[in-house]
Amino acid sequence: MSRFISTLKTDQTDRRTYKLLDDLVLADDDQRTIIVPSGFVTDFASIQVLHNAFLFVLFALVAGYGNYAATVHDFLYSEGQVSRKEADAVLYRALRAEGVARWRAWLFWAGVRIGGGKRYAVRN
Repeated sequence: MSRFISTLKTDQTDRRTYKLLDDLVLADDDQRTIIVPSGFVTDFASIQVLHNAFLFVLFALVAGYGNYAATVHDFLYSEGQVSRKEADAVLYRALRAEGVARWRAWLFWAGVRIGGGKRYAVRN
């Protein structure tokens, strides 16, 4: 099972973004270690435009959960070193490592599969 090796330490930089004060390290299931470096800026699991009623409901069910996992996911999307599909799979495993319930982790995963494509394309 994936597990976080370090603690998420951030400083809020503005209303929606946070800067990592220390590296965030995830030992992922596939024996890979993912290091999100100190200084990386994340917005956790925010949705930029809540134009879709389904995504709004989905967001309401997952808001406030998974900040560790969302930070890793933001980093993977920003780096583009893995496919979008793999980044989303890492998100699910990281959510479970963080202790998020399976059903909520699945909703998170479904939300990024449905609405994350533009964010991945824009960042790469």
